[in-house]
Amino acid sequence: MADPRLYVALDLPSIEQARDMVERLGDSVVSYKIGLQLLPLGGAEFGRELAAMGKNVFLDFKLHDIDATVEKATRSISNIGADLLTVHARPDVMKAAAKGRSGRLKILGVTVLTSLDEQALIDIGYHHTAEELVLHRVRQAVDAGIDGVVSSPLEAGKIRAMVPDDFLIVTPGVRMAGNDVGDQKRVATPGVAIRAGASHIVVGRPITQSNDPKSAAEAITADMAK
Repeated sequence: MADPRLYVALDLPSIEQARDMVERLGDSVVSYKIGLQLLPLGGAEFGRELAAMGKNVFLDFKLHDIDATVEKATRSISNIGADLLTVHARPDVMKAAAKGRSGRLKILGVTVLTSLDEQALIDIGYHHTAEELVLHRVRQAVDAGIDGVVSSPLEAGKIRAMVPDDFLIVTPGVRMAGNDVGDQKRVATPGVAIRAGASHIVVGRPITQSNDPKSAAEAITADMAK
């Protein structure tokens, strides 16, 4: 049985390959993430297609612009039928997205990318640890009235302790034990992420680059249930 809390990231070179992956995964996956790689290739329309098939759709577009533009873009995206949309976790951006959402669409603020570690944040110019910055942005997300955040699984427990029960915590940076972590720096296994307080997890390459994507997805689903 598919677990709707598992979003498979369709970070693939073409819509055709993404559509083929959905077909290969079949009934093992019901939730999919479409990101920037597919956006210029028709990603929004593909999201509409998946929604029409009864799939849960996460549009990871990371909106970041002036208030009016974010609000209007969010209003347009609300018509696609997607479930989740990311924006940068800046207070004005989050408030604008909250104002523009409608229907089933929920807004997630991207806190700190899971590819960033402490040194990377210092290089950018921040003077906080990743956890401090994440928790600061979570407080701002709650104040902005959005529906959840994206964070690494390492911060999920502390976030869960400070937010409403229905607040979404979506965690990329999830790998099975022994898997190559690639460019991810702050990672955990699926079961650890869920037990820590994540409402959903996002997994891409460990599934889409597997020789048997369906079996890989089923193994992750089983680990989530431990």
